[in-house]
Amino acid sequence: MDGGWDDPAPTRGLAPLTRPQRLAPGARVAVVAPSGPVPEDRLQAGLDILRGWDLDPVVAPHVLDGHPTLGYLGGDDRDRAADLQAAWCDPSVSAVLCARGGYGVQRMVDLLDWDAMRAAGPKVFVGYSDITALHEAFATRLGLVTLHGPMTATADFLKNARAQEHLKATLFAPETVQTLRGGRALVPGRARGVTLGGCLALLAADLGTPHARTSARGGLLCIEDIDEEDYRIDRLLTQLLRSGWLDGVAGVLLGSWEECGPYEQIRAVFTDRLGPLGIPVLEDAGFGHCDGALTIPLGVPAVLDAEAGELRLEVPALR
Repeated sequence: MDGGWDDPAPTRGLAPLTRPQRLAPGARVAVVAPSGPVPEDRLQAGLDILRGWDLDPVVAPHVLDGHPTLGYLGGDDRDRAADLQAAWCDPSVSAVLCARGGYGVQRMVDLLDWDAMRAAGPKVFVGYSDITALHEAFATRLGLVTLHGPMTATADFLKNARAQEHLKATLFAPETVQTLRGGRALVPGRARGVTLGGCLALLAADLGTPHARTSARGGLLCIEDIDEEDYRIDRLLTQLLRSGWLDGVAGVLLGSWEECGPYEQIRAVFTDRLGPLGIPVLEDAGFGHCDGALTIPLGVPAVLDAEAGELRLEVPALR
């Protein structure tokens, strides 16, 4: 953890993943809905933003579907999986963007043909919240850097210029956003590691599944969540601790905790559960279910300086 800003002590564990190619004007991008149902008006508004970036968005066939009996799902599991796989394997598509989260990825992720997707080669993948399960699967099955960032048909993307601009910069000019600033030290210190993470509840739910990684050792863990009370956050962190998944983690970035109750109560849980790890912890780091959420690349080497409130990526998110 010590060692100075220029050369914090290295950690053994996670290796950097393969970075996809950045986008260029005119790139074709596919919008998919692996989780919950998508409001058509929000989808159209998001597509307009993408077109304004000089992208060519195409909508997967089942994006606006609803499940016949389970209203929280955006259509049949096999259809949602088929949409994602077809978009990924389409050689004309440079990026796959999720329309929204909700719930449903864990029902469809094992229906994907990972051999076919690996053969299709790397491309950009963007989403957060329930999409965390896909971030983990893309890391373990494909070895790819993915982007924990705003989704095309969500209100926090449609109404917030900061979220839009940070995602756009990450997609087109990632070297301009290699340092992410904001937040404050819950536990001071500096550490180097490879970024990973997402929604805390989904990381805990992933334990023991076929695509889950077995350890966060050597990683800079980026976590956030929504609508989880303090005792449930305690339970989720305790599950990760008891399983050994957090053994050797290099540092932690805490994003937003919207609708989780008074933050001082949530902060007390983090202090109690993460403080004893003896690693840097940066809180209020500006990503997740919040206004103006930053896009966090997962799978890249980075340096966390908790006291300076910075995460410095050692390479751009995309090539």
